Amino acid sequence: MGRRIAVFTGNRAEYGLLRPIIEKIQSDPDLSLQLLVAGGHLDNNFGRTLTDIQQAGFPISAEIAIDLKNDDLFSTAVAVGDGIKSIAHELARLKPDMLMVYADRFEGFSAVIAASQMCIPVAHLEGGDMTEGGALDDSVRHAMTKLSHLHFTTNEVASKNVIQMGESKERVFTVGLPSIDAIVKGDLASKEEIAEAWGLSTSKPLIVFTQHSVTTAFDQAENQIRASLAALESFLVREIQVCITYPNNDAGGARIIGELKRFAEKFEDNLVLVPSLGGRMYHGILALARSINNRVACVGNSSSGIKETPIFGCPTVNIGSRQAGRLRAGNVIDVDYDTRAISIAIEKCLFDDAFRQHCQQVANPYGNGQAAKKIVDVLKSVNLDANFVAKKHHFYAAD
Repeated sequence: MGRRIAVFTGNRAEYGLLRPIIEKIQSDPDLSLQLLVAGGHLDNNFGRTLTDIQQAGFPISAEIAIDLKNDDLFSTAVAVGDGIKSIAHELARLKPDMLMVYADRFEGFSAVIAASQMCIPVAHLEGGDMTEGGALDDSVRHAMTKLSHLHFTTNEVASKNVIQMGESKERVFTVGLPSIDAIVKGDLASKEEIAEAWGLSTSKPLIVFTQHSVTTAFDQAENQIRASLAALESFLVREIQVCITYPNNDAGGARIIGELKRFAEKFEDNLVLVPSLGGRMYHGILALARSINNRVACVGNSSSGIKETPIFGCPTVNIGSRQAGRLRAGNVIDVDYDTRAISIAIEKCLFDDAFRQHCQQVANPYGNGQAAKKIVDVLKSVNLDANFVAKKHHFYAAD
């Protein structure tokens, strides 16, 4: 048995980003995959995306319930505590040589706390990003960085941020965004699959929409989503297609889903509401934008609208504060929770041919593939001795 790498995933977006790494670990004879599936993956209200992982054929080492009892921040805090206990039991049983976690989710925060207190080395992906837009993501992400021992970042700016937090330069690796690996490999749904699965026509304009709650303003989630839905309605009445996916299982997410369901009842044609598209289908839809003949826009406040759309040249409308401060390309239009502003921005993404042409030429700041290979090479070669866990903190002079 090779070095045991436990990979933790707590929701659908995180899994989509981790999947190329999971595949690479599973296929490497020097590594042994232990997949811990938790949180929203097991929640029927958010699509129970555990089935996506099972259908992909990955062996699941543990299923860990981390439930939000209610749609509020108190329940999130309780879920973090419950998650620490449940994950600790599974780590004690599996005895991994290293735990890998992604980004800034509360479920991953639980996993990092559990592992670090058990002296299990932690590899953290996507540290150093900045999203100071009203969510707790920055605080959680940076806390996870300080509890981790290896850092795989998506861009050079993020690497510099991690080093400025006192992490050793030798532990920081700029690898790019892992989901770009699958995109470059061409693992995308075809036009025919998209049409068959959802009845969407590539000959008609298409908006793909996802809007999450903002943690520090979760009680405003309903008003925020209503402004966006009013904008979408103005396009639906023009027979422009809209594909909507559920938000994450954060505080406020259940309220958004309630609004989405009520909205969907008003439209029988041109509207698709689905808990999760899955990475392959989602990327297939975004990839339609590679042809100037296809009028596609990504709308909402998902990080994928910032990080994954540039490689497709897909015009994007980013709504509200959730992604404020995140590194972005020139295909993104930022707007507030204002129906008119959202509508104007969508109109530009779909019908301003000069802007659409510009989007196809933007540079992608999140790499061009090979992230999984770079990560696995480090996982195999790093020396996991006692000094690795008892890391020193470095404070570098500003450049």
